[in-house]
Amino acid sequence: MAAAKRPCCKPTTTTSSSGQNHKRLRTALPAAAAATAAMDDDMVVVVAPATTTTPPQPLLPGLPDHLAQLCLSPLPPRLLHAVCLPWRRLMYTPSFPPFLSLYALLDDADADAGVSFAAYDPLAGRWDALPSPPMPSPPPMLWHPSFLARRLPLQSVAAAGRLVLVSGSTQSLHPALSRPLVFDPASPTPRWQLGPRIPLSPRRWCAAGAARGRVFVAGGVGAGYDPAVARSGAVWDPAAASWEPIPPLRDGRFSRDAAEAVCSGGKVCMVNLRSRGAKEGAVFDLRAGRWEDMPPGMLAGWKGLAAASPPDDGETIYVVDEERGALTAYDWGTDRWRTVAESERLKGAAEMTVAGGKACVVAPGGGKVLVVDVTPTPLKVSPAARTESSAAPAPAPRMWEVAAPAGKRVVALHVLPRMTRPE
Repeated sequence: MAAAKRPCCKPTTTTSSSGQNHKRLRTALPAAAAATAAMDDDMVVVVAPATTTTPPQPLLPGLPDHLAQLCLSPLPPRLLHAVCLPWRRLMYTPSFPPFLSLYALLDDADADAGVSFAAYDPLAGRWDALPSPPMPSPPPMLWHPSFLARRLPLQSVAAAGRLVLVSGSTQSLHPALSRPLVFDPASPTPRWQLGPRIPLSPRRWCAAGAARGRVFVAGGVGAGYDPAVARSGAVWDPAAASWEPIPPLRDGRFSRDAAEAVCSGGKVCMVNLRSRGAKEGAVFDLRAGRWEDMPPGMLAGWKGLAAASPPDDGETIYVVDEERGALTAYDWGTDRWRTVAESERLKGAAEMTVAGGKACVVAPGGGKVLVVDVTPTPLKVSPAARTESSAAPAPAPRMWEVAAPAGKRVVALHVLPRMTRPE
């Protein structure tokens, strides 16, 4: 027979008991005890284990996190990255001072795959893919059947901490971008946005660069050659809503090829050809708002790819002579170039960028990036040997390589703040 069930509570023997007393007593019982009393004697009660939440680990014990950030921000990024996971997470938040990373425009080994973008984290030693930009239709192309041995330029600029695409060509060799595409890696959610329409008309094969936080564009051609477009120029602050025109060039010589415009000493400098052939140069004075002739020494030594360090790093112009394998730096005071490094690995250089005391040079074929430390290294000598060592050559700068992502080729390269990651 089934076991008889016991009542929830035994009836009291006092004469003052009533149904309401029983009801009040049942209500006062804990829920777990009432449920247990209602079960059969032969049933087993399973009690769920209590769940406990682990409080987040503080950045520094005994300090609130906002004060801990102030204490940690002056430390070297490599040290912070090596200590613990909470510190590593902190380094990628929008509120923490960012370190510098490489940003590359990539060409797939499969020519039909199109362009892509990635950022190299020097602390983690890995490439992280950027979100795909909202390319127009038809999109810019890197290769064309009529130019089997030459890649079509897709010009990009690093300005105000942002990556900006300004110029490209479609399959029909028309300008591909009527508005610049802008990527801000430091925003809470890094993504691409469209900038304001470029003045006059979309253009390609122009001179493009960064001018003290602004995007600088001059020359180029539209769907066809137009003298007004070939002589025009404009600057754009990525935080502003429109471009600002600049005085026109003297002629349309900067419309035959893509050219680098580099800024140094408040002046934007550019030449119309990358190679060693006869070339013409131009200099735009940002403060005076006028075009000037390029100093003869600068023009004579401009024998390859050019890049300039940012304003907080001296604004020095560097050029790679891809035939000699030499990296040179320009001195405005003497109008001369000095050799910074010379190596077989610099021969045939394809692209270059400079920031943070490093010159990053894309090797032939785009399979790797050669990093050259251009920070001056002081010689540690005794006072007695200082006179003898003053004539000794400076030590060769350090060089190391960074491999491109698997199956990719580096087409263009920039240095920008690291990408923000969600916490």
